[in-house]
Amino acid sequence: MRIAIILGSTREGRFGDQIAKWVDGIAQGRSGEAVYELVDLVDFELPFFNGPVSPKGMNKEYSDPRVREWSAKIDSFDGFVFVTPEYNYSVPAPFKNAVDTLGEEWQGKPVAFAGYGYGGGLKAISVWRNTAAGFKMPEVEQVLSFSLVSEVQDGAFTPAEGQEDNVNAVLDALEQLTA
Repeated sequence: MRIAIILGSTREGRFGDQIAKWVDGIAQGRSGEAVYELVDLVDFELPFFNGPVSPKGMNKEYSDPRVREWSAKIDSFDGFVFVTPEYNYSVPAPFKNAVDTLGEEWQGKPVAFAGYGYGGGLKAISVWRNTAAGFKMPEVEQVLSFSLVSEVQDGAFTPAEGQEDNVNAVLDALEQLTA
C-alpha cells in the first residue's frame, strides 16, 4: 500500500515543511507493508481550476500537462495524510485547488489529517472533512493537531510530548483503512 503525506502549504516561510518532514520521518521508520512518500504541493505548479466540466466527469482526461502529472502522482497512492495549515479558519486556496482539480483520483481512498496553526489547524480539518465526504474518502477519526503557539519557537518546530505516539496511532488507523 502506498500512502502520500501531502504538504498543502505553498507559501514562502511556511512551517508546514518542518511538520510534514517530521511526520514523514516517523512514517519512514515504521515497519509493515505501507510505503510512505512526502508529496510537496509546491513542486506542482497547478493552474487554478476553471474548466467547463467538473473533474469528476473528466475521466482523468486533463488537457493541461501539469494537471496530468498531478493526476498520475495522486492516482498512484492508496491513501493520504493531508498536512494542512489553517488560514482564516479554513484551508489554503492552493491546496483546495489541488484537490478540486482532480476527481476519481481521490474517490474512496482513505485520508488522515494533520493540521497546524494558532488553533492547531482544527477548523481547516473540519473543512477538509466535508471535502473528503464528497469524495467518499474514509477518514481516520483521530487527527493530528500542531500549535504554532506552543510547538514553534524561533522558527523551529518542536513537537509537544506525546505527538509521536499520536502520529503512530493515526498512521495505524490509516493503514487499517487502506488495507
